[in-house]
Amino acid sequence: MKPPPFDYEAPVTLDEVLELLRTHEDGAVVLAGGQSLVPLLNMRFARPDVVVDLNRVTGLDDIVVTPDAVTLGAMVRLTTIERDEQLAQALPVLAEAASWVAHPQIRCRTTVGGTLCHADPSAEMPTVAVALGATMHLRSADASREVPAEDFFDTVFTTTKAPDELLVSVVLPRRAGWSFHYDEIAQRHGDFPYAGLCLGVDLRDGVIVDVRAAAAGVSDTPQRLHALEDTLRGQAVGSGAEAAAEAAAGEVDPPDDAMGSSAFRRSLLRTLVRRQLSRLEEVDAA
Repeated sequence: MKPPPFDYEAPVTLDEVLELLRTHEDGAVVLAGGQSLVPLLNMRFARPDVVVDLNRVTGLDDIVVTPDAVTLGAMVRLTTIERDEQLAQALPVLAEAASWVAHPQIRCRTTVGGTLCHADPSAEMPTVAVALGATMHLRSADASREVPAEDFFDTVFTTTKAPDELLVSVVLPRRAGWSFHYDEIAQRHGDFPYAGLCLGVDLRDGVIVDVRAAAAGVSDTPQRLHALEDTLRGQAVGSGAEAAAEAAAGEVDPPDDAMGSSAFRRSLLRTLVRRQLSRLEEVDAA
C-alpha cells in the first residue's frame, strides 16, 4: 500500500525543525529512522500534512559521556549504542538492551529518540530509560523543558510531548556502584518481547542496598516495579528471590491479547526476576 500524500521538508538546523513544528502542529510528523513511521504511513494509520526529515539536522546525534551521566542525542542510532566502546564502559546496559531490538538492519536505522517517542510499552529502550531514571529534554520554538522518563510515557504509543515539541536528547544517569542489566523473553530473538525486565542494584558486601526496576510488556507504559524494589532493598543477595518474583507479578496487570494471557505475562515476569537475581548471585560469588 502506498502512503497518503504529504509535503516533505528536510531542514538542516534545529531552529528550522522547531519552526515547522510550530507552524503545522498536529499536521506534522518527524522522520528519524522511519522504522515505525513508514509502516504507519503505508497502512494509512498516519495521515500527516507534512513529514519533517531530521536526518540532515546537525547536532542531534551527539553522544556526551561525563562521570555523572550519558547524554544521547535523539538521532543516535541503536547500532551505535550497541557498538560504541565508550558507551559500553559507561553504561553497558544500553548495548545489552539495544542488542535485543529487532535485527541489525533495523538497528542501523532506528534512533533512540524514535523508539522513545513511539512509546511501545514492549520496547526495550523506554524500559531502560524508566529503570535508570532518565530525563527527556524537549524543545519547542518558544521554550525547553525536562521531563522524567516515568512522566514521559502516557499510554500505548502516546507520550506527554506536545505536538510542537521535539525530543532533542535523553540524559541517562550513571549511578556509582550500581549494576544494571536488561533481559527479556520473546518467541524469537528480535521479536517484540512478551515481557522484559531492566533491573539495577547497588550491591555492597553482599547486600542489596538499593534497587531500581522497570518492566516491558506488562502495562500500557514501561512500568516501574516499586513493590519489587521494596522487597529486595536491604536483602542479602541470593535470598528473597521468590518473594521478589511474586512482588513483581502482583503489582502488574498485563493485558490479555493475541500474544498471551495476563497470567502468562505475569509468569514470564517471575521468570525474569529469578533469572536476573540468579545472575546477580553468580557475579557476587565470583
